[in-house]
Amino acid sequence: MKKIITLFALLIPFLSIAQRNIPPTDGIKISGEIKHDVYFTLADLDTFPKSTINDVIIYNHNGEIKDTLNGMKGIPIKTLLAPVLFNYEKPKFLNEFYFVFKASDGYKVVFSWNEIYNTETGNRFYIVTEMENKKLALIDQRIIFISTGDLKAGRRYIKGLAEIKVKRED
Repeated sequence: MKKIITLFALLIPFLSIAQRNIPPTDGIKISGEIKHDVYFTLADLDTFPKSTINDVIIYNHNGEIKDTLNGMKGIPIKTLLAPVLFNYEKPKFLNEFYFVFKASDGYKVVFSWNEIYNTETGNRFYIVTEMENKKLALIDQRIIFISTGDLKAGRRYIKGLAEIKVKRED
């Protein structure tokens, strides 16, 4: 019995490391290669029109079910980005833009301008404003970004979204 207690005491620090603590966020900053930085608070996000989002099963990179998200509503990412004015000279230069979505814990996901604005996939990117019938301010993992069209959505399921950095490759 003493050996079991000792083993358990040694494992406790490792168990806590395995669980990620993702601080919730209360706003999204959009900055970078744009005319003016934009910041949306929870109250700002609440003013956008919402779309109903079908239930999403979150699969990890191995295809294992990690979670099921239901009772969701959200803002299409194109709607959120509509007031953003990009710095470019000619429309063809939009091909050089990409977006780095960064969570409060440092997790990052990158999207190209064309992926968001020029594919059907871009129509399935959302900022979640309601989940399990809870409003945004009551969601522990807020602010959430989800891609509802991904086969393995876990890679681009961002909890605690804090910033969208607009970058340009030259």
